[in-house]
Amino acid sequence: MNAPAPQRPATVLTFVQPLSATRRAARLARLLATRQLEVWRMSPGVTERAEQIVAELASNAVLHGRAAGRDFRLTLTLHPAAGVLRVAVTDARADRFPLMPGGVPPLPDAESGRGLLLVTALADRWGMDLSTPPLKTVWAELDCHLPRSHDHH
Repeated sequence: MNAPAPQRPATVLTFVQPLSATRRAARLARLLATRQLEVWRMSPGVTERAEQIVAELASNAVLHGRAAGRDFRLTLTLHPAAGVLRVAVTDARADRFPLMPGGVPPLPDAESGRGLLLVTALADRWGMDLSTPPLKTVWAELDCHLPRSHDHH
């Protein structure tokens, strides 16, 4: 009689970095995300999409989610078994919600207002969660089916 091979618990990999709510830190968030995705050996296609999403969400956190003396937080979560990478940016302005695509489009000559349209185009799913003390997390998920050998890295 053959006993089934023991199943290893699914490993979830997480990277969390608080950053000051400045434009420089928003750029740093993208660089840190890129480096972490290299460590996790993500495909170039997923990495490029995630970089753009981090840039947009971090920029929004600095421009629209800034509260005096409060940082924002970048979180990357890789669920290898599910084949999902989640990019999340948390800021301290739960009173300011992102405009969901389909709302009022930006004027053609507007210098901003297209970031979440880009996130919508790049992500497989995205949304927003509220928590206390008034925190808002905007997240985006990318499907990234990984080779089985990735499970133990």
